[in-house]
Amino acid sequence: MPNFCAAPNCTIRINGSASPFFRFPRDTERCKQWVDNCHRKDLEDKTPDQLNRHYRLCVNHFEPSMICKASPYRTKLKDNATPTVFDLTGHLNNPQSRQCKRIKELSKAEDRQMKERKEDSVDQSKTNKNDAEGQDDPETNDTTQLTSEEKEHREYLKSLFEVILVLGKQNIPLNRHTEEVQESKCLTPSNFKALLEYRMNAGGDEALRKRFEMSTVNSECCTSTQQRQMMEVCESCIREELLQEVREGRFFSLVTDDVVEISGECHLPLFLRFLDQANCLREEFVGFLPFEGDDETLMERLLTEVTMKWGLNMDYCRGQAHFSSGVHSSKMKAIATKLTEMYPTAVHTPRSTCALNASLASGVALTGVQIVMSTFKKIESFFNEASSLQLELENAISIFYQGNEEKANDLKEACRTNWTVRHDAFEVAVDVLESLLLCMDSVHDNEDLRWSDQVTNDALEISEALADFEFVATLVVLKNTLSFTRAFGKNLQGPTMDVYFAANSLTAVLHSLNEVSDNIDVYHEFWFEEAVNLAAALEIPVKVPRLYLRKHRPEAGTEIQPESYFKEHLTAPVVSHVINELNNLFSENHLNALRCLTLVPAVMGQLKFNTSEENNVEMYRNDLPNADTLPTELHCWRVKWKHRGKVTLPSTVHETLQLAEVKFFPNVLAFLRVLGNLPVLSLEDIDGDTSRKRFQMYLENTPDKHRSKSLAFLNIHYNARHDLDVMVDSYIKMYPENES
Repeated sequence: MPNFCAAPNCTIRINGSASPFFRFPRDTERCKQWVDNCHRKDLEDKTPDQLNRHYRLCVNHFEPSMICKASPYRTKLKDNATPTVFDLTGHLNNPQSRQCKRIKELSKAEDRQMKERKEDSVDQSKTNKNDAEGQDDPETNDTTQLTSEEKEHREYLKSLFEVILVLGKQNIPLNRHTEEVQESKCLTPSNFKALLEYRMNAGGDEALRKRFEMSTVNSECCTSTQQRQMMEVCESCIREELLQEVREGRFFSLVTDDVVEISGECHLPLFLRFLDQANCLREEFVGFLPFEGDDETLMERLLTEVTMKWGLNMDYCRGQAHFSSGVHSSKMKAIATKLTEMYPTAVHTPRSTCALNASLASGVALTGVQIVMSTFKKIESFFNEASSLQLELENAISIFYQGNEEKANDLKEACRTNWTVRHDAFEVAVDVLESLLLCMDSVHDNEDLRWSDQVTNDALEISEALADFEFVATLVVLKNTLSFTRAFGKNLQGPTMDVYFAANSLTAVLHSLNEVSDNIDVYHEFWFEEAVNLAAALEIPVKVPRLYLRKHRPEAGTEIQPESYFKEHLTAPVVSHVINELNNLFSENHLNALRCLTLVPAVMGQLKFNTSEENNVEMYRNDLPNADTLPTELHCWRVKWKHRGKVTLPSTVHETLQLAEVKFFPNVLAFLRVLGNLPVLSLEDIDGDTSRKRFQMYLENTPDKHRSKSLAFLNIHYNARHDLDVMVDSYIKMYPENES
């Protein structure tokens, strides 16, 4: 996309200016009118879709009457806006500028029309000035036509919205009392009402004070229903500002997290990954989707939310990533498959924010595997309670590894990190299992009365899970199976160069796993022996899970052997799942996209500039401004970096996009922006991952029964911009019955 305004003789940069820019309309007639007014010969043969994608006009080329302010942060055009303010003669003093934008020479008739249009514009401006200044601004008209009562009501609503935003961003419930207890029976008011009273008394909010004085003693200033409605309006307005940035960036990826429970109902968290106008990669939380019904219902609900309610075009979706566990994984796999069928360019990838091995294990719908993963979460939460618990574990490690100080130090160092979500989590778990069990038993015994009842109960729960052979066997099988994908997954979350080489190593990984599958008897024998030896060291009896025996009672005189049971119900399904999941996550389209990371100069240099991206870009051809010139442009791109001398080459997509000279390679720029949206690539900018971190903090700090969708959204978007006037307008429009 060109980096300048498309108007002739206009040198305002898109990225370096605070002026608003507007895309060419997709409507054929309006687009033709814009092109005709621009008088640029090189735009006449382009389609409305191409113009909409790659060309923009700055605000300086529109009459003020054509512009309206949607908010302090966003400027919009009226539906019938047409650019009429152009400098079509400035190039006469600078002939080179005409060659850049190929300005058409004006005929005498066109020149006369331009002069007449300017004269009419001047006359009209004088007339408007005599009548009323700012008459064309609809917002000004609306404000001046408001009665004093309406103005007071708007100020009152603004005060309410300000209070709601403060409470929401601080994750403070508006009404701290439970639904079972009426506020009238409590000795203190709700958080919302208390803050309103403080605002009146300390802040001198006259709009609030007047409304409270006018209300009757027993009437409620703002009912709980109205509070909920206002919270939803806050959420909607902040989300719309975010979605506008997504639309301006054009391409995006859809990312979901594991299903969470809110007020007793399951919801699917939705994120959008996109590149903003500064070419910074961001992943923003956009809301919760009710997770109920079959996969067809969920799919329809998801598309309705994204396209109808949020106004996004799924044709611009370039990636999707889903993290799910247990019973939810099958539904999310079905949704991912259907999305890929409907939108082939929405490539299914792993999430960069989650270790591949953890994602693969979480998706296994086996009871033993889910017990291991849930126990990992409990262990992480347990040791986050207090540093003294971590010291207790390190003491236990020292006891078990007295003769191997180096190994003990390595394990202690690993346990000081969030080892349960690392690529080598299962290896660490096997090595530390004995020490972990000793630590839990010691805390549960609580001989010196150091721990609270809650801590000792948690320790007992974890200890009982660890001291079960099904847990031990599952842990060993996961460790050995996922050892083949550990290095591969680590490279995927590494530097861009490692990601590129990982894409080319997948064949070897799958070959090794298929060999395990073909010789499952041999591998299972070794793995089961390892599990038995570990269980013996922990004094855990080797047996078939009790739940299975209750459902499948053996015939008289027969006995189910643990080794055969775990081969059929654990080892074989886990290996098969990992192979299938890798094939689903790394389709040919996905691998072709990752191979195009050779566009990053450092990767190109590592390959001695012997690259051939042309063979892998076919599915993105429609995303390029001029695909016909791509081979020539790629050749120039390689030559440019090949002869840069001894300089540090940009090593990531983000660094490459920040280069000033990348704008001279429009196809490369467009392609890099598409690649940057792939969810498998790491978020290089630390600020780009803020939304996900705040989302995790909200879940950790808020019990299930106290969670609220709107409250969560406001808390996660703590630093989001907001416009109280827009919120008030939206509220009055959505709930006119409350306007009184």
